[in-house]
Amino acid sequence: MLTLYDYLPSQNAWKVRVLLGLLGIAYETRQVSIFEGESHTEDFLKLNPAGAVPVLAVENGEAIAESNAILACVAEGTPYLPADRLARAKVMQWLFFEQYYVEPVIGSLRFWTLTGRLERNMAIAPGKREAGARALAALERSLQDTPFLVGGSLTIADVAVYAYSHRAEDCGFSLADYPAVSAWIDRVSEAIGPGYPVHPYSIDPHSGG
Repeated sequence: MLTLYDYLPSQNAWKVRVLLGLLGIAYETRQVSIFEGESHTEDFLKLNPAGAVPVLAVENGEAIAESNAILACVAEGTPYLPADRLARAKVMQWLFFEQYYVEPVIGSLRFWTLTGRLERNMAIAPGKREAGARALAALERSLQDTPFLVGGSLTIADVAVYAYSHRAEDCGFSLADYPAVSAWIDRVSEAIGPGYPVHPYSIDPHSGG
């Protein structure tokens, strides 16, 4: 049985819950109280030295950290990670894009906004906002002539990039300014289906949100 070390408001963890659900893979969940320091305990740091969720403990006792690495491992041998070398490289391209241009930018702004930390980060927030707009513009250009990021069907590239992109309005971006992105968001949402709620930080009394 797989074990997912999870934090419900994390969209990085959300990605993994989605893929496991789409594939019908059973797993156990262990919630990690981020704001109470559980991700920096000695036991957790043995699972992920970086002290971040999600972490997936697999059957042989190994632990995999970093959400997109988990997606690639779980999706191996499924339609969500193409076997074709070029298509697979394209998926990886978008996984790297997400972790460089989307999660650290839109993800950070969203976290600060929803947990009352934006004001203390005002020195760097404008730069983050400009970078977020560039990321959304890049997505807009890429999605002009394709229904999904890699080919004609949902892959882990879409799951990964969608996770924080579709919540961009939580931190002040207008998705109406990006019609191709908005249409893609609708397609990804339909392909994923219901049952994967986005949890607010307010469910955690220690978050400050």
